[in-house]
Amino acid sequence: MNWKKALVAAPLSATLILSANGGIVNAETAEKPTVDTAAVDLRADLGHLLSEHAFLAIEAMRNGAAGSEDFAASVAALSSNTEDLTAAITSVYGEEAGNAFNEMWSSHIGYFVDYVNGTAEEDEEKKQMSLDELSQYKEDFAQFLEDATGERLEADSLAEGLQMHVDQLIGAFDSYVAEDYETAYKHEREAIGHMHMVAKGLSNAIAEQSPEDFNDTKAVTPAGDLRADLGHLLSEHAGLAVIAMQNGVDGAPDFEAATEVLTANTSDLTAAISSVYGEEAGQAFEEMWSEHIGYFVDYVNATAEEDEAAKEEALDNLGMYKEEFSEFMDTATEGNVPADELASGLQMHADQLIGAFDAYAAGNYEEAFNQAREAYGHMYGAAKLLSSGIVMQHPDEFAANIPSDMPNTGLGTPADHASMTWAWVLGSIGLLFAGLVAIRKMKPVQNNK
Repeated sequence: MNWKKALVAAPLSATLILSANGGIVNAETAEKPTVDTAAVDLRADLGHLLSEHAFLAIEAMRNGAAGSEDFAASVAALSSNTEDLTAAITSVYGEEAGNAFNEMWSSHIGYFVDYVNGTAEEDEEKKQMSLDELSQYKEDFAQFLEDATGERLEADSLAEGLQMHVDQLIGAFDSYVAEDYETAYKHEREAIGHMHMVAKGLSNAIAEQSPEDFNDTKAVTPAGDLRADLGHLLSEHAGLAVIAMQNGVDGAPDFEAATEVLTANTSDLTAAISSVYGEEAGQAFEEMWSEHIGYFVDYVNATAEEDEAAKEEALDNLGMYKEEFSEFMDTATEGNVPADELASGLQMHADQLIGAFDAYAAGNYEEAFNQAREAYGHMYGAAKLLSSGIVMQHPDEFAANIPSDMPNTGLGTPADHASMTWAWVLGSIGLLFAGLVAIRKMKPVQNNK
């Protein structure tokens, strides 16, 4: 497998077309659990674009409220996301449905913009009007999805999920305007996570509606859950890192909240690993993950101080991290995650985050958002590679007959994120990092700066 090709964020429509015309695995030939099926690809791609919509919408709304120089670029990135989603719907349901989707989806973004403008103008009537329009949108769009999926998704329950989406975005914006940045970022994480549940329900309905187009595979399987969960947290890490780095060089008032929520993303993984395999494994994970985040912070600080030597040192440290981590994963997964492919992917991750930051610092905001989108999408390829390695290493724990939480029709965020599949992925990663503790104790200290 070519990592670089696998991790480039392609438009969802292209993925759907390829899946429909010949996915790799189908129900008749699959002998072992796998993350690489047409239906699971659909779920991952919908999770990517829908959660990216939430991320970009919140950033655009904040930029509008702040009058930021990158406001136009953030709106353009959000529009590009809409184009990708529209192409995807068109590839599945045809031109007419695609046009209807584009009209409704673009309208609901416009209503959020109206709310931002009403807030800036202190026009309560305008704000309420936009909320009323969003309320009508949720009813119309819920009915559209019910019809499109042949009533496999119910309009009433869908409307509840769409209201949750509205509440999360408005909540994130209102909190930002009120300078309650901690709550603002809390709502942002909720909005991102919620859209992954939307992707779960929608992909399940589409795959059931047209099984022949997805080789009779299912979107909701234990292996698919693993890939989706990793895609969620890894892409969220990339998105939050981009914003934290930008806030750092700007000295923005929400910088501290941005770094705290990035730490919270790390803590979610660390706490879960610790609960399954103990404190030592959790501490090893937290050390490595926090280390690489720290090198990005070093690069931001060096840029602010115009210290080229310090910038180069930060890049060298990221290179060292890349090699150490990829070699470890190769050994720990018995070659199921090859070191050279993982190292290439980690380098791409570093290049994208650094590229997004450098472009932002230079005032090239369009390129900054292009790189940010690439970084966000890239992590879904990383999740595919890592989840595939874990599933191949522990096939019995991801057998298709193991129960997987089916999506509820409301497309809401589940109360309990600790599913059986997620426990297994955390457990697997926990074992890897527990091994890393022992490896590090035996290795001499190298590359001290």
